[in-house]
Amino acid sequence: MRLEYFQMVDRIVALDPEGRTLRAECKVPDESPVFEGHFPGHPLLPGVLMIETMAQTGGWLVLATLRFQRMPFLAQVKEAKLRSFVPPGQALEAEARLIHDGSGYAVVAGSISSDRRKVADAEIFYRVIPFPNDIFRAQMLETARRLAVPERYLHE
Repeated sequence: MRLEYFQMVDRIVALDPEGRTLRAECKVPDESPVFEGHFPGHPLLPGVLMIETMAQTGGWLVLATLRFQRMPFLAQVKEAKLRSFVPPGQALEAEARLIHDGSGYAVVAGSISSDRRKVADAEIFYRVIPFPNDIFRAQMLETARRLAVPERYLHE
């Protein structure tokens, strides 16, 4: 993870757009300026960054399902539960399951686990719109390749 850049997902490990699911690896860094203030002497991953991790995981699922033809933007977080503290260095597995896609929005059930124990879950809503420009779409495709999204899901 690169917290300062809001790059929460390190690698896509399982993607099934037809089955509407995605699994990702996310490793909390051992050190980050974020931990200097959250909390001094007792560093913890902020809850908002756990929610962002679930939102990004679901966003990658929506992008792959739509073959990168439209872009999901976070619109709402519902029923978020932060169940456990996450210290620096912890390996996380994020999962997303697409519940709805259509009418200009998508809904994903997201969760984060560590050592097979759920640490957070939420229902995430996205507004899905055409990419604002080709440069942004190209950057998303480049990032998708870096995260190991299979090439067949990057195009119509």
